[in-house]
Amino acid sequence: MVSVEKISYGGWSNVYRVSNDTVELLVTADVGPRIIRYGFIGGDNEFYEAPHLLGKTGGEDWVNYGGHRLWHAPEQRPRTYAPDNDIVGVGEIYNGIIVTQATESISGIQKEMEITLADSGSQVNILHRLRNQNAWAVELAPWAISVMAAGGVGIIPQPMKGSHEDFLQPVGNLAFWAYTNMADPRWTWGDQYILLRQDINATVPQKVGAYVQQGWTAYARHNHLFVKRYYPNQQAIYPDKGVSVEIFTNKVMLEVETLGPLAPVSAGGWVEHFEHWHLFDGVPMPTNDADVATHILPKVEAAQNG
Repeated sequence: MVSVEKISYGGWSNVYRVSNDTVELLVTADVGPRIIRYGFIGGDNEFYEAPHLLGKTGGEDWVNYGGHRLWHAPEQRPRTYAPDNDIVGVGEIYNGIIVTQATESISGIQKEMEITLADSGSQVNILHRLRNQNAWAVELAPWAISVMAAGGVGIIPQPMKGSHEDFLQPVGNLAFWAYTNMADPRWTWGDQYILLRQDINATVPQKVGAYVQQGWTAYARHNHLFVKRYYPNQQAIYPDKGVSVEIFTNKVMLEVETLGPLAPVSAGGWVEHFEHWHLFDGVPMPTNDADVATHILPKVEAAQNG
């Protein structure tokens, strides 16, 4: 059974706790929309929280409180970095809440999340919605970003494999940024999976993007596994050179990101992007393909079949 209650947390007085017998979500209403916590009842927060920003509100600059947020791609300044420092509207829905931000003055876009929790277990369902409140059409893609706590490893599955004789055309793509360094020791470039390890001693960030036809990405940390599922569309055009998943890390956190297709949104129209989250306990942190196949993939398959 799912419970929804209003509590104080981290210095914010308006936080909504959505919980069942297994996990809880904490959603800020003083800023956002943000899901600042997701974790097992009584356990660690799987998300990063910026200690110096807890309880803060207001201001004209975008800041990274942590947690899970909704952006719109492609990334540009100042449009993408519209601040989310003010109060958001919250309404209760079946097994969860709907959180709505005021229309961004910079972009004319209004962000909204419908957040629901399964009656039991760890599954969270999030419908991300971007509304175009301009008087003209815009082109964008929804971009769902989970900021994970330090000390884990992000996992991206690589495309299907086959022989040279049977596959003459490419089956996947990667996107690199100007600061991507494939020789950085935080990367593990396996045959089946790409791993990126978060390191609190790192001095530079790393990022990569990929089109992931399998429809999932994950983060393993402290014997917990966070799995994101989404619905890629092979016929659609995606931002950032055609990628649907991105992982980014710096010395304090790692972001696990999924993107929807790049599409025109008419005046008054909207675009939506679904994610399903799952959290598992007792899962070792992988260091190579074999570890992923043994410990991670069965959990992903369980999530997909659940």
